[in-house]
Amino acid sequence: MGIARILQFCPMLTSKFKIMTKVLFLIGLVFFNSVAMSQVVSLKAENWQFKSGAVQFESGVMKIMDGGGLVILKGVDFSDGVIEFDLLPAEKQFASMYFRWKDSLESEIFYFRTDRVGQPQAIQYAPVMGGVNCWNLFDNYETAAEWQPNVPIHTKLVVSGRQMRVYLNRAADPALEVPRLEGNVTHGAICFQGKGTVSNLVVHPGQVEGLSPVEGVDPVAYDPHYIRRWQVTEPKLIPKNIDFSYAFLPDSQQVWKPVGVERRGLVNLTRLYPDKDFVRRVIFLKTTVHSDRARICQMQLGFLNEVWVFLNGEWLYVDKNYFGTPIAKQRGRISVLNSTVTVPLRQGDNELMIGVGGGFYGWGVMARIEEMEGITGL
Repeated sequence: MGIARILQFCPMLTSKFKIMTKVLFLIGLVFFNSVAMSQVVSLKAENWQFKSGAVQFESGVMKIMDGGGLVILKGVDFSDGVIEFDLLPAEKQFASMYFRWKDSLESEIFYFRTDRVGQPQAIQYAPVMGGVNCWNLFDNYETAAEWQPNVPIHTKLVVSGRQMRVYLNRAADPALEVPRLEGNVTHGAICFQGKGTVSNLVVHPGQVEGLSPVEGVDPVAYDPHYIRRWQVTEPKLIPKNIDFSYAFLPDSQQVWKPVGVERRGLVNLTRLYPDKDFVRRVIFLKTTVHSDRARICQMQLGFLNEVWVFLNGEWLYVDKNYFGTPIAKQRGRISVLNSTVTVPLRQGDNELMIGVGGGFYGWGVMARIEEMEGITGL
């Protein structure tokens, strides 16, 4: 007796058979969709935008011969998911992969410092804001990594909303975790930059491997010592051959506006006022610190790249922090460890004003009062 004949006389069996058929169909559909969503990217010239003569395509690989320009994948608008590729760097500098690339002004970057293998700066993440690569503001997004010379590095980025994990050479644990992607973009193109050979490029849109899209915990979110209530001016250009002038100081007609504080207590001036041309400018921030009595306290101060600190209208502190110079603090990166300033508070309200000068891969400030007893208004 055939299966159709059996089902004709067994209504309950017929119903169960139909349900089983639907379940199997759905399982197959999910499997098919997950496979279909994975895109093996063809490494052929017609799929990429690049400067003439900068790239060679052969035997399923893409050789970037000129590391100065971007090699942009056409027709892919990447937001969340997995990007996997093999990379064989060809020079001792940078090998970069851009994602969520909008244009030359806004994107996210993951890159190898190929001359720093095994060192704390071997791999890094940085956002591009207003054309400024903000590596100088986010040294918390770099770490050591190992790879073998002349062997392709298998690289896997898992991107989900505000978070990212990077895996190297099929390791089970991530080599780099980024709890907050800092860029102003949520989707865009995939690009490569830097001399080297790219192969086995696969994109898995939407496959985030359980990684939450919500940003991770800010380690200082509940630290009351950080100054979080600031007001800010518009920036002014600093003339050449002038270090500082009293003419820069805000007058009684100055317009101030509130400015938010980001992770780690950072006032990110690059997000407000980016300058891709690295022109030296000055901006002023102010806040009011209330003390129940006259006291001397210590303020940890992080800054890029220059500061002029005033308390109640009087000079208090001057300093500079430029990467690659003898006066660099923490390798010229912003940190509350950059300096400690002695602050003589009077009883009542105290106006703390900080002039910040910048022009080198991002600018910003962060401040933290060490002793909080009797102090309010932060």
